[in-house]
Amino acid sequence: MIKMRNREPRSEDLIKGMTGDWEIVLGLEVHAQVTSKAKLFSGASTAFGAEPNTQVSFVDAAMPGMLPVINRYCVEQAVKTGLGLKAKINLKSIFDRKNYFYPDLPQGYQISQFKNPVVGEGEIVIDLAGGRSEVIGIERLHLEQDAGKSIHDLGPAASHVDLNRSGVALMEIVSKPDMRSADEAKAYVTKLRTILRYLGTCDGNMEEGSLRADVNVSVRKPGAPLGTRCEIKNVNSIRFIGQAIEYEARRQIEILEEGGTIVQETRLFDPKAGETRSMRSKEEAHDYRYFPDPDLLPLELKQADVDAIKARLPELPDDKKARLISEFGLSAYDATVLVGEKATADFFETVAKGRDAKLASNWVTVELFGALNREGHSIETSPVSAEHLGKLIDLIADGTISGRIAKQIFESMYKTGGDPAEIVEKEGLRQVTDTTAIEAAIDAVIAANPDKVEQAKAKPSLAGWFVGQVMKSTSGKANPQVVNEILARKLGLSSEG
Repeated sequence: MIKMRNREPRSEDLIKGMTGDWEIVLGLEVHAQVTSKAKLFSGASTAFGAEPNTQVSFVDAAMPGMLPVINRYCVEQAVKTGLGLKAKINLKSIFDRKNYFYPDLPQGYQISQFKNPVVGEGEIVIDLAGGRSEVIGIERLHLEQDAGKSIHDLGPAASHVDLNRSGVALMEIVSKPDMRSADEAKAYVTKLRTILRYLGTCDGNMEEGSLRADVNVSVRKPGAPLGTRCEIKNVNSIRFIGQAIEYEARRQIEILEEGGTIVQETRLFDPKAGETRSMRSKEEAHDYRYFPDPDLLPLELKQADVDAIKARLPELPDDKKARLISEFGLSAYDATVLVGEKATADFFETVAKGRDAKLASNWVTVELFGALNREGHSIETSPVSAEHLGKLIDLIADGTISGRIAKQIFESMYKTGGDPAEIVEKEGLRQVTDTTAIEAAIDAVIAANPDKVEQAKAKPSLAGWFVGQVMKSTSGKANPQVVNEILARKLGLSSEG
């Protein structure tokens, strides 16, 4: 029996129905492919994109007499993930046979874990809009082997089977039914994927099938007992998870409000139609006829080995976020954005080291992220290196260039990958700090606009127009602070100097 946290429903999360408010209750089963070069019970490769049926051992193909041998590294990866989820590590766990027939399951059963998983209860803290956070419970993490892949579109009269994925190690991470909205579910998968990537236990590539979710959706009147749930199978996009939940919740509410009942079943989400449709009646544990796999001994771990894995854990997102806030003085929002991907956080720290951290954060999250998104690049493929972006900030800080010119230089850096100092010299973009040259530019603007001078003296806020004209005449190279100081003195707007 999976326990859930008692939460007071938030009005923002409730769905308005014809008979009043409804509350969504959500739990997710995330299947994460273990980052490993070999499969869970064989030495066959797990590389993505190989020709069909070229990475299949005799064990994966269920040839007679072939026995599974546990991959120690996959077990270590599962333990590492459990520790990253602040979960209990079970020193003794058992592999079971989960029996069902499907064409891409050669054995006629899947080796999984049922009552005794390798990882027990844990938790994830998710970050939500408005600075709100929620703790989502983890019920368990168990290891299991993946099935193959059925292919139905190669011809009108036959289906085909690719067994390359057969036997690939999966971690099934089961949440408690603690989520109450599509946004919370999306935030949960996002945070879980981030943790897995920090740990290096799953690459999280949903488009390659490395991470996919089964979404359990039910609805109820606030405070009422749990409703009947439907499982939406194999959703492979965070956006689709949100869409599937929204549709399924409203579908169930409509049925209930019309006097119907919800049938517990497995459904599929059709992204093109934006709707879920029935796949099959939901199986229960007894339907799978679980029993301990006779070919595999119980998995017994030593506490010393678990402790050694724990000692090697990297800094995880929540800890890194707290450090960026305390060490660099960042806002909680900026820190949350930066720790979303480990590569981004590392990039930022290189840029910010010894510099104005807030300025570094703005250049990374606004200018760089904006350019990367426009051009379809990731932080790993950024044409602008962290070292060069740091140098650009140094040029602003020491007065070599203005913030306005810096944006122009950044565009050149993005196109060429060049060093900002070299671009400044090559394109003659060094900031003008010579007060004589700036004063001459100001005098020319004042002489050409006597009417504006009188207006500015009457209304000092209009002095900004003169600043703009001077910057324009100097191609943006004049030091803005010097321009403001000299202009204020010449217009009689300052008592200084």
